[in-house]
Amino acid sequence: MADRPYTLLSCGMSLDGYLGSGTTTRLVLSNDADFDRVDGERAASDAILVGAGTIRKDNPRLLVRSADRRAARVARGLAPSPTKVTVTRRAELDREASFFAADGAEKLVYCPSDTVDAARGRIGSAAAVVDAGRPVTMSRVCDDLGDRGVRRLMVEGGGTLHTQLLTAGLADELQLVVAPFFVGDSSACRFVGDGRFPWNPDRRATLAEVRQIGDVVLLRYALSPRFEAEGAAVGSHDE
Repeated sequence: MADRPYTLLSCGMSLDGYLGSGTTTRLVLSNDADFDRVDGERAASDAILVGAGTIRKDNPRLLVRSADRRAARVARGLAPSPTKVTVTRRAELDREASFFAADGAEKLVYCPSDTVDAARGRIGSAAAVVDAGRPVTMSRVCDDLGDRGVRRLMVEGGGTLHTQLLTAGLADELQLVVAPFFVGDSSACRFVGDGRFPWNPDRRATLAEVRQIGDVVLLRYALSPRFEAEGAAVGSHDE
């Protein structure tokens, strides 16, 4: 555990626990003030992880937006934005997606052994494709990121990744933003799927902070002992 990254799950959801709508239209779950807070968390991270489904549906850029924050990273000898990371089972990725843009950020794609060649054929030189074994486990991915020098990993979805990391006990902190509306569509993606979670009625997660940010609320949960040493210090960096 000491070598794997400190892993922060960052998520926005509706009042009924959905990450988006059941349509192809992107659902905005937050506001400008909270987007700026998330930008600060990105700037403090070494890598940002999203699932391949999130890339296909939301086409995120995953870059630090603030010029001041980018400059501060460069002054510390870092790239302007953290390394972008994704995990895919079928290598169904579009090289034209914003994730793969020539924006100065390093990019890593983890996939099963039998899809490595297909992934490299699709992506070419736009990212480094990493053989993550068969089957891919998030423990293996996190260990490899730690070996690559990633000390703080920010996870921005989607629901499958959140479920895998939480059920495997690999998350150190959860930052959950709740939007003031309902989705009401069971075809939409929920924050997590079914699974055996370490936090249950007999073992409650530790609520570390509640903060109102305009019309949304941020709930911060400490999920491991590492929160006190690393998460508590970093979490207030941009207030």
